[in-house]
This record gives sequence, C-alpha cells and structure tokens, in this order.
Amino acid sequence: MPVTVSGVQYSGIWTMQQVNSAIAASTWPVPPGPALFNWGDNSSGELGLSNITNYSSPKQIGALITWSKIAGGTRSSRAIKADGTLWVWGSGSNGQLGLGNTTSYSSPKQVGTLTAWSLISSRDSFTLSIKTDGTLWSWGTGGSGQLGLGNVTYYSSPKQIGALTTWSSIACGDGCGSAIKTDGTLWSWGNNNAGRLGLNDITSRSSPVQVGALTAWSKIARGNNFALSIKTDGTLWSWGGNSNGQLGLGNTTNYSSPKQIGALTTWSTVAGGDQFSIATKTDGTLWVWGNNVYGQLGLGNTTYYSSPKQVGSLTTWLSIACGSHHAISVKTDGTLWVWGRNNFGQLDLGNTTNYSSPKQVGTLTTWLTIAGGLYHTITTKTT
Repeated sequence: MPVTVSGVQYSGIWTMQQVNSAIAASTWPVPPGPALFNWGDNSSGELGLSNITNYSSPKQIGALITWSKIAGGTRSSRAIKADGTLWVWGSGSNGQLGLGNTTSYSSPKQVGTLTAWSLISSRDSFTLSIKTDGTLWSWGTGGSGQLGLGNVTYYSSPKQIGALTTWSSIACGDGCGSAIKTDGTLWSWGNNNAGRLGLNDITSRSSPVQVGALTAWSKIARGNNFALSIKTDGTLWSWGGNSNGQLGLGNTTNYSSPKQIGALTTWSTVAGGDQFSIATKTDGTLWVWGNNVYGQLGLGNTTYYSSPKQVGSLTTWLSIACGSHHAISVKTDGTLWVWGRNNFGQLDLGNTTNYSSPKQVGTLTTWLTIAGGLYHTITTKTT
C-alpha cells in the first residue's frame, strides 16, 4: 500500500535509513510520529521540561508526536511541528524566542499563530527562520547587524528580511548569519570579525550581501566565527576565523573569502561548533578538524588538527550536529552517538564525563533529527 506523508505519496516500506536520509537532505517531508527529547544544561529552562534541573539522560518534552524540525541555541531551543507552527523555550533575555518580550520560559510557547514555518536556526541569542513561502525572518539580539534588517536594533518578534521569496537554507553564527537562495547564490551579514562573512574584507554588514557571484552553493553551516559550505559539485569550502584550524586548510590563518578544503567532490553534510568542524562524505565516512580540547573531534585524543581526519573506519554515519564543544550523530541504522564535552550531561550518557571517541546513547535505533545547543542537546525519535 502506498503511504501518504504531508500530502506526498510513497510506495513500499519506508526504512529507517530512508527516513534519516530524507531528513538529512531536507528533501522529503518528515514522517509523522516524532517525539521530542532534550538533555543537558537547563539553567534557563532550555530543556522545555517546566523546570531548571539539568539532566544527563533523555527527557521527553510533553507527549506530542508531531515534531518536525529542531534547532538549539544559546540556552534556548526551537522546534517546528508538522502543522507548521513554531515553538520556543529557554532564555529570552534578548528577545531571541520571538514572543514579543525578553522573558525566559521553561516549557514550549508558540510564536504567533502562523502555520507556515519551514526552517529554523539559532545561535548567539538570535534566530533565523524561513517560511513555506520562501521568505526570510529574524529576531533577537541585533547589535552586530546579525538580524539582516539594515540596522543594529534588537527585536523580540519576527521581522522579515527584505521581500524576497527565494530563500532556501540558513545558518547562524556568533553575531552573523548566512543563507542560500533557490538560485544557488550565497549571502551573509552581521559581524565580520576575522572575515567570517566571506566577503573578502572584515567590514560588518547589517543587510544580506552576496558572497561572490557563484550560483553553485548547496549547503551552509556556521561555527562560532567561521563558515563551512558545500557546493553542488560536492566540494567543501570554508572561511573566517581559523585560530584552531577549524577551516580545515592545514594552517591557522584567517581567510575572508571562501577557500576549498582539499580537492574532493564527495562531501555530503557539514556542521560547525566552537572552533571545530565535522563533516560526512557520500560514502558514509565521518571527518573532523579544529579545536579538540574536550575530545570533541572524536579521535580518542585531545590533539588539535588543522586538516580533516577520519573518525574510525565506519561508513554508516548519516546526520551530524554540533553543540559548543560536543558533537552528535545518527547512523544509518538509527542509533545515536555523542562525544566531546559533557559538563552538563549534554552527551546523554548518565554522567558528566568528557569522551574523546563516539559513545552510543542507549540501544535504540529510532533516532531521527538532532541539534546541539550551547550545553544541551535536542533530538526527535519515533515512538
């Protein structure tokens, strides 16, 4: 029997690998049924559990099984439901929750009444989101122009960036934002210290500016002061701050325009943390580089590397995400793996011990989407 999900019909059996691949690629609708789980630091209510207690093992947020897209943040979290509504919780000190105030909340609160939210990203007390109509929105702290609104004003409710309806992907860094349009062009704005905007200078911008003239950008990710992007040809590029080798270019030199990492055309996904990077290739291998003070590279040591290093020899890594100093990954079999800093239990291993190599979280094979906050982790899984 064919299966219809969000109005799209699929034939045959939908395996866990297909589900995870669809989510990682953001090309299929997320299937119904994901439950939402958080763990780690909860000092601002960022776990959404109606308290401020830290947890080092998974805790489900409510009983709903309609969660779709998720994003962490600086002591805050965001999630979109299957119905297109947007929900937020945690620190709201800079209006980053989009609720029209600067109040913190320890349980999910809906942002307005719209059912048109599609993608969400957050970092450094501000948020970016794309609606189903392709419009781009921002809110929160704006002191570096990171809201892209042509000013340095803070906003505690969503504001549209321009009038275009062609935005397709987004990423937040510390004080800056990036987005890709449907035509494959790349745009950046906000704080440009260390050249993190990729505009070949260190001048900050408060409105989106195109990075070069290429129309071949496919995926964008940001760390704290640097950016990573994959082109449609599978090549990997980086720019910005590089004090710990987080650009993967074999040195610690800052670059204010995109530089290619090696010559390979097989990169699939990429994510950035606090001066470290992780990526997967199309063959399912996992690669890391940059800051490794807490073992966040997963290489079994705390040595820094300025060029990509493979984590083990497995070819089953699927989706990846970074917190400030920890990493999260789901394999093709639906298992969940974590490593790095664990000072608030953000690794979900029942303790606060740091780990420098991947550790499996429990034995479940039903994990779906993953996201990292400053010191917490947010995930969905089937119930």
